[in-house]
Amino acid sequence: MTQRKPPGMGFESWIDRQIREAQERGEFDDLPSAGKPLPGAGEALEEDWWIRRKVREEEGTTGLPPSLVLRKQAETARARALAAATDEEARSIIERMNAEILDALRKPLSGPPLNLMPFDVGELLRERKGTSRGQ
Repeated sequence: MTQRKPPGMGFESWIDRQIREAQERGEFDDLPSAGKPLPGAGEALEEDWWIRRKVREEEGTTGLPPSLVLRKQAETARARALAAATDEEARSIIERMNAEILDALRKPLSGPPLNLMPFDVGELLRERKGTSRGQ
């Protein structure tokens, strides 16, 4: 729980101390965007920027049961893998998706049955090659 600023302590020095103590405890270690610039830094923001971003991130999955969200993510991952620049990139996309599918099969998600099995990486790579030749 956040503490109140002690009387007589400057506001800025109190905040600096809170940040330093959190850093020492390791609370900022391994954050997903560590070392990367903030998205949209320096750009003017529209009034409802956060709503637009959330809708874009959710890709129309808001309110869907987790099993249906995973199906949608699998479709998107397959399309991204087929359009990937290299086989290595396609393999990476599908392997990440397969890990999520396997996790969901081990710990079933709420909602309708998943009816989803991991992708066959080799088959997808062959399909990718067929697609790139115009077949």
